[in-house]
Amino acid sequence: MTHPAFQHFATFLLAFGALFSIVNPFSSAFIFFGATLGMSDKVRDQLARWVAIYAFCIVALSLYVGAYVLLFFGISIPVLRVAGGIIVAIAGLHMLNAPDATEQRRSETPSHTPLMDVPPSRLAFYPLTMPLTAGPGTISVAISLGAGRPNTVAGSIVFFAETLAAVALIALLVYFFYRYSARLAGWIGPTGTTIIVRLSAFLLFCIGIQVFWNGAAELLGTLSLGHPGSG
Repeated sequence: MTHPAFQHFATFLLAFGALFSIVNPFSSAFIFFGATLGMSDKVRDQLARWVAIYAFCIVALSLYVGAYVLLFFGISIPVLRVAGGIIVAIAGLHMLNAPDATEQRRSETPSHTPLMDVPPSRLAFYPLTMPLTAGPGTISVAISLGAGRPNTVAGSIVFFAETLAAVALIALLVYFFYRYSARLAGWIGPTGTTIIVRLSAFLLFCIGIQVFWNGAAELLGTLSLGHPGSG
C-alpha cells in the first residue's frame, strides 16, 4: 500500500514534470533573450518578473477554472488534447524552420526603440508570456491536470496545495532563467544557443505529437466502443 504522503508528493511531481516539459524555461530563456536584445538589464529584469507573474496566473486559472470553462462550452478533454497537440506541434515546427532568432533580432534592434516607451507589464504579456511561455499547449496540459482533481473536499485541498506549489516553482524558474538569459547565452555562445533552441523546438514538436496522439487515441476508443454490431 502506498503511503499517503508519497501520493501527495507524486501529485506534485506529476504536475511539475508535465508543466516543466511544456514550458521548458531553460530553452525558452534563449528565445526570450533573442526577443529582448538591445534592452538594458533593468528592463529585462522587469520583463522577466512580469512574465513569471502572468505565467503563474494563466497556469493557475487553467488548472482550477479551465475544466469548468470546457464544461460550459461542451468541450471534452480528448478534443482539447488534440487541438492543443496540433498547436504545440505547429509551434515547434515553426521554430525548427525559423531563422536564427539571435541574428534575426539583432538585425531588428534599431526598430525596437519605440518599445522602450511601452510599460514592461504590457510588453511582457504578448508575446513573451502568450504564446512563448504559457501558450495553448501549456494551458491544455494545465486543464488536463485540473480535470483529474479528486472529488472529495480533503483530496481537493491537497490537490490544490500540491499543484499550486508546482505552478509557483515553475514561475520561479521562469523568472530565474529569463532574468539571467543574457548570462546563459554569453556562457554557451551563439552556436550553443542556436543548438539548444533547435533541440528544444524538436522536443516541443514531439511533445505536441504525443499530446495529439493521446487525445486522438481516446477519441478513437470511444468510437470503437459505440460501433454498432461490435458485440
